[in-house]
Amino acid sequence: MRALTSLIFALVSVVLSATVVYSGFPVQRLSLQRAFPSSRSIELETLRARDRLRHARILQGVVSGVVDFSVEGSSDPLLVGLYFTKVKLGTPPKEFTVQIDTGSDILWVNCNSCNGCPRASGLGIQLNFFDASNSSSSSLVSCSDPICNSAFQTTATQCLSQTNQCSYTFQYGDGSGTSGYYVSESMYFDMVMGHSMIANSSATVVFGCSTYQSGDLTKSDHAIDGIFGFGPGDLSVISQLSARGITPKVFSHCLKGEGNGGGILVLGEVLEPGIVYSPLVPSQPHYNLYLQSIAVNGQTLPIDPSVFATSNNRGTIVDSGTTLAYLVEEAYTPFVSAITAAVSQSVTPTISKGSQCYLVSTSVDEIFPMVSLNFAAGASMVLRPEEYLMHLGFYDGAALWCIGFQKVQEGVTILGDLVMKDKIFVYDLARQQLGWANYDCSQAVNVSVTSGKNEFVNAGQLSVSGSTQDKLLQSLAIEALTLFLSFILFIHFLFL
Repeated sequence: MRALTSLIFALVSVVLSATVVYSGFPVQRLSLQRAFPSSRSIELETLRARDRLRHARILQGVVSGVVDFSVEGSSDPLLVGLYFTKVKLGTPPKEFTVQIDTGSDILWVNCNSCNGCPRASGLGIQLNFFDASNSSSSSLVSCSDPICNSAFQTTATQCLSQTNQCSYTFQYGDGSGTSGYYVSESMYFDMVMGHSMIANSSATVVFGCSTYQSGDLTKSDHAIDGIFGFGPGDLSVISQLSARGITPKVFSHCLKGEGNGGGILVLGEVLEPGIVYSPLVPSQPHYNLYLQSIAVNGQTLPIDPSVFATSNNRGTIVDSGTTLAYLVEEAYTPFVSAITAAVSQSVTPTISKGSQCYLVSTSVDEIFPMVSLNFAAGASMVLRPEEYLMHLGFYDGAALWCIGFQKVQEGVTILGDLVMKDKIFVYDLARQQLGWANYDCSQAVNVSVTSGKNEFVNAGQLSVSGSTQDKLLQSLAIEALTLFLSFILFIHFLFL
């Protein structure tokens, strides 16, 4: 019996060394990078064109853990950059480079049989292709699956009756598109529990396997293996994982706007005292907010609030995939006029390639006013000059700064990276709200690992706070004791 007792303790020790459980969510880590095909700057019109393609896609509409993404790259709007991460899919796992996109819902990667998929990338990455036949954990989504019967606003789901396969087609307004079929598959990631506590983990997710691409998606200059949608739809990975309690139903990012860039992107709620929250417009396929007014130097501009109201192809969207920022004409004109009037005595206004610009001989922070975007629930987003202006070079010894907001005749007001940099953004899908606060994104942030706000990890450093580590150890002890007592009872009744 003494030998049996020693065996029991040995088994408990093995369990303790292999399993880490606590009352919050574990931390999961993936690496996120941002790549640039070259260091050269590009024309403003090229940026506008790229954003127009993206907005055409948005408007057409036919188209238990904290996951910490390590962000790299500059947020300089004059560099062509893509946020991307590497995800491991299949058994054995294969790595895919996918763009991070908060403006769409679906994770999709290139299939090995894809027609029109680029075979090389100007980003200097090796393109990979998914082959379901090489994965032991892969299964096709059938026509009878609830996913195939759901109406997703950003996808056109259909059923191929001859193969009983659930398929999709994304047709974008710029003429490009992709089609393929849905796959249920294992996604692998590291679960970081605290100091040196890393465990391999996986979860089954549904994603798209692209068999056909057309238009802009066929170009090699920015080609990657697919797109990782972080939208609010039911089929986004964040929605799939949170529905099963694997991650919180919230994600956050903080993009560094100066120096070498970088930042933080996590599936979890960043905790920062300065964060203000505003409700999301319900039943929208994107992150729509109630923009109510714009103020320059504390003076509210004469803009009819109805121009910001959400309706068919109108409203205000927060989209980290958009490089610049876009204002409807009714708001753009008074906005630019107010900025120009505030600085006309200190700068030389000029027009450059259709944009309102200024020749500035000193720091823009000294002469340009603060701008406030005012949202529902009293939440204001205060913009420094660098968050609504772009530095486009020098002319006759003076710096050329231009309004970074672009005018749209009609449609959606979109707040892109220009205004989102150097701020924490929290997309709280559970409470249907979006929060933000100015922040130095080179610093670590505290992220909640429970449904409450008492336990947190330090994202960026991936260390668990002292109080949380104590609770981890307590949970370990409770789990070990429970397992030990259960085993003793089992042995006791076995020998009766």
